[in-house]
Amino acid sequence: MKITRTEIPDVLIIEPAVFSDSRGWFMESFNEKLFNSEVERLGLRAPGPFVQDNQSCSKKGVLRGLHYQMPPHAQGKLVRVVQGSVFDVAVDIRKESATYLKWVGVELSSNNRKMLWIPEGFAHGFLALEDDTLLLYKTTDYYQPGAERSLRWDDVAFNIDWPVVGQMIISPKDEAAPEYCPQ
Repeated sequence: MKITRTEIPDVLIIEPAVFSDSRGWFMESFNEKLFNSEVERLGLRAPGPFVQDNQSCSKKGVLRGLHYQMPPHAQGKLVRVVQGSVFDVAVDIRKESATYLKWVGVELSSNNRKMLWIPEGFAHGFLALEDDTLLLYKTTDYYQPGAERSLRWDDVAFNIDWPVVGQMIISPKDEAAPEYCPQ
């Protein structure tokens, strides 16, 4: 497993070891002990246990987000793509952070097999770059409808440079999300 810090040092790119031969390939997609030790080696706090897995299937151009949950139900997310590709985004909404309101975007795909670790305190969204893109992510807390929040994907406070994929498909709920307003 190779872990690389992004421009926001708490957000990590994880590249699992992949073993290939004439039959295909194998990878260990998650190993809690190894993941936690590598995160701690970087001087970061290892997350609590992952308690829920979520999966979505999206057409090319579907944009989901920016989503997060309020404390005490904030979620850390370990995101990966098992089919297709996305431009995955994490926005730092931690007021005390040196990277407050900054964002990082990474292409995750079934070809590059990269994963993105997004700790608590970040809004998350993604744009599907291919039809039938399957995104799978683990969370450190359960979904709590009362704690759920959304922010505008095109908010000028973040100025995210989303890739151009033609027409974006955005749910009415995400279209109606508010612009960021510090709480």
